[in-house]
Amino acid sequence: MVFEDPVSRSLKRNLDRVAPSDATVLIIGETGTGKELVARYIHKNSPRKDGPFLAVNCGAFAETLVEAELFGHEKGSFTGATKGEVGWFEAANGGTLLLDEIGDLPPLMQVKLLRVLQEREVVRVGSRQSRPIDIRLIAATNVNLEQAVEAKKFRRDLLYRLNVMKIELAPLRARKGDISPLADYFLSLYGGKFELKDCFLAPAALNKLLNHSWPGNIRELENVIHNAILLAQDVCIDHVSIVQTEPETAPVSADFDTNLRRLFEEALANSHGDLYERVTRGLVSLALEKDSGNQVRAAETLGLSRNELRTQLAHMGLITPRRKGASHFPKLAPSKRHSVVRLAYQHFGTLAAVKAVGTIDERLQSAGYSVDWRAFSSGPPILDAIGSGEIDFGVTGEAATILALGMGAPFYYVGHESPAPGDVAIVVADESIRRVEDLRGKRVAFNKWSNADHFLMKALQRGGLSKSDIQPVYMPPDLSSLVDLSCGAIDAWVIWEPFLGAARKDRRARVLVDGVGHVENRQFYVCRRLFAASYPNIVELILDAIRDMSREEVVCSADDGVAAVARNLRLDATVAERYYCSLAFNPEAMDEQTVAEQQAIADAYFADGQLPARVSIASAVWRTL
Repeated sequence: MVFEDPVSRSLKRNLDRVAPSDATVLIIGETGTGKELVARYIHKNSPRKDGPFLAVNCGAFAETLVEAELFGHEKGSFTGATKGEVGWFEAANGGTLLLDEIGDLPPLMQVKLLRVLQEREVVRVGSRQSRPIDIRLIAATNVNLEQAVEAKKFRRDLLYRLNVMKIELAPLRARKGDISPLADYFLSLYGGKFELKDCFLAPAALNKLLNHSWPGNIRELENVIHNAILLAQDVCIDHVSIVQTEPETAPVSADFDTNLRRLFEEALANSHGDLYERVTRGLVSLALEKDSGNQVRAAETLGLSRNELRTQLAHMGLITPRRKGASHFPKLAPSKRHSVVRLAYQHFGTLAAVKAVGTIDERLQSAGYSVDWRAFSSGPPILDAIGSGEIDFGVTGEAATILALGMGAPFYYVGHESPAPGDVAIVVADESIRRVEDLRGKRVAFNKWSNADHFLMKALQRGGLSKSDIQPVYMPPDLSSLVDLSCGAIDAWVIWEPFLGAARKDRRARVLVDGVGHVENRQFYVCRRLFAASYPNIVELILDAIRDMSREEVVCSADDGVAAVARNLRLDATVAERYYCSLAFNPEAMDEQTVAEQQAIADAYFADGQLPARVSIASAVWRTL
């Protein structure tokens, strides 16, 4: 691989951080950008380097045979199956499997792949016996999977499962510093094959390569050099033949003013009448975010004095103006874009109860805003949505926020709840499981990167075990898991309230150990960075509305809130009461102790190889005590 261009050097740094972990990787890039090469680089620099590396193109299989190809089949399972064969997943055991063009996978196979990733086992076609697998999965695609999800062509839950660590490959036209060394490599490769050693490109030929847009990327460059070698009459190659398959794009290296003008022209063409406000607000907010809220540095970045910046911030409603008076900045009208506040909730999380009661809706509506509530199965998808700009505010646990920081999600911790270690536990039904040590080799179900995940890691450590000693079964929280537990489909379930309350009521289940003495089990209120910087008043309004839930002067068990929660979440009244009464509804500002505790968790995940890089919790805190 070539890492000469600054863009490529940045890619190499990311790959070197990703490779040592065992996390699933999603590689995104145009055709010909070297996705398989990148996957091989990750494999060769990982602990699995001595195991197999297998690459499979998901679009190359007949739809009727794709399951047998991936998961294997037994003799006689279909016409022509004269003997049993392992599939690609089993063949890759102990190593790395690349599923290229993952977007071409048929819908039914997407469901089965999701189960394989959750259960870490495969079932061959024609068999009912599950077979454990030990692989690192890398997926690659040249399509926009988010758009495929919206078009109902790709499962969102599968995308979340694949998108643990994302690597985006820049096209060759965006890393022109790699063109010359890549050309030299291909000259050496094909020159050696055709006995034309020490050949080189004439300046005019090299200049032609540098000015081409390369819609076919590295693969196209390789073909051009191969063709040039075949036609060469001398070691000095003065002509390269390039087929123009599409019009040349504007040079990537255009000067800053030219690029800025193009951006403005596009924005003006698509403006809805609030362009000045959006550009100004976005520019100022991003400068503040870049400089960690430091007004002096942000003013220098923007070429303003600090007083000019403060005047602009006052007009935007981000600070209180010091004095009345005119300024040379046009005053901004209240933002129309955020008349709708997008809130994320988990079906059985803190905000689910707040939504059921309606406190936030009332507060925001009285301030002229409406609420768009969006449901999520767990914390990681919420933080993904915040990172992509789809959600403004949500609540999630300790581990999910750390993963999101490791992946570069732009969010702030805007508050936290007091610890609730007794609200998370390992539940079992098998009488032979009496201690954590008895979980060795057992199928333990939990939601990856949730508070349950972190608690399980700590509980196993206390028992002298690690996750490699159990059979992890990754599944989102669902009451149906109680049935799986009672029938033996899983041996243990790591879960939190209100599911824990339901498990306590079930005679077949019992708590093996809870979080007391193992974890703090905190919930964190998180907010998109740009939203928090631009609309701190809305953030405070939401937090105050949540605090109002704790100031109701009624007995908890008789509160309308319990009835609303039971009705909206379809919970048994007793479970709903236990769940509702367990919620503090008291978001507190981040303090030094909480930041230090969260940093210790992040450092532990990094040391365990589950994060691509160290993360700084303090840098992601909105306001501290």
